[in-house]
Amino acid sequence: MQIAIAGSIATDHLMTFDGLFRDSLVVEQLDKISLSFLAGDLQVRRGGVAANIAFGMAALGQRPVLVGAVGDDFADYRSWLERHGVDCGAVHYSESRHTARFICTTDRDMAQIATFYAGAMTEARDIELAPVAARLGGLDLVLVGADDPVAMTRHTQECRTRGIPFIADPSQQLAFADGPTIRGLVDGADYLFTNEYEAHLTEQKTGWDHAEILQRVGTRVITRGADGVTIHRRGGEGEGEQVVTVPVAREVRRADPTGVGDAFRAGFLTGLSAGLDTRRCAELGSMLATYVIETVGTQEYVLGKARFLERLTEAYGPGSAADIEPHITCARP
Repeated sequence: MQIAIAGSIATDHLMTFDGLFRDSLVVEQLDKISLSFLAGDLQVRRGGVAANIAFGMAALGQRPVLVGAVGDDFADYRSWLERHGVDCGAVHYSESRHTARFICTTDRDMAQIATFYAGAMTEARDIELAPVAARLGGLDLVLVGADDPVAMTRHTQECRTRGIPFIADPSQQLAFADGPTIRGLVDGADYLFTNEYEAHLTEQKTGWDHAEILQRVGTRVITRGADGVTIHRRGGEGEGEQVVTVPVAREVRRADPTGVGDAFRAGFLTGLSAGLDTRRCAELGSMLATYVIETVGTQEYVLGKARFLERLTEAYGPGSAADIEPHITCARP
């Protein structure tokens, strides 16, 4: 299954604050907010939602195609991704802008305050999917993730026009997009990925309730943090909605939550590529997500297949591991 991942490619600057953001917030003064936090650590890491998802899929043995825009400072990052199995042939290079930057501070309670600089990402709107599909002999699925808003709309419209199945994953851009834009990104998607807050925001901004969204997308995947993930599937004629709930897999430790959602998507898409049902896709995604929360940085984990399957068995039972095992190839045995 040939899957393209379209979205942001960025460098992450990750800091930690040994306190709680909420202790510094004065509700009555939010209109005059002016805060500074003393960070105790700084990590500069590779990131961006599309690159993170592509890396996770490659770590499981897939060969995803990365679609996004970068600056001429991308050379080392590209080498890293290609060494790990990501196809970077569809990456667009800007002649004037730096690769995007994500700057995030995480407090002791895992709350986060972040700023994103778009940079070269604004040129993702210049990327056409047709040449990508032609080079690969076709595309079976395109994930349209958070990116330049014009690029997201262009990729979605091209998928509809060319009959390419697509996943709507607008995530961070939901806060800035208006109702008509969000409706255009969602309508007709085979899958819609959001977290719980984004699910409510999608309904609020589109004016569509849950039932109407489900009629328009077919499958709705809602991640709920520590409460796991809920998958809603549109039933056939005369059938009701199908709901699958999968709990989170237990982590060994909590280091940094940045990129956890991207890892979940990487595992879920790997399951889809293998033809697994949605429960197994979610279990695979949830297991991969724990590796990210246990490390600082979104692409710093290394998978060993034996240990991965052992942890999968502990979390979801031997049946899950047996179904998933034939479809993953990790960097280590």
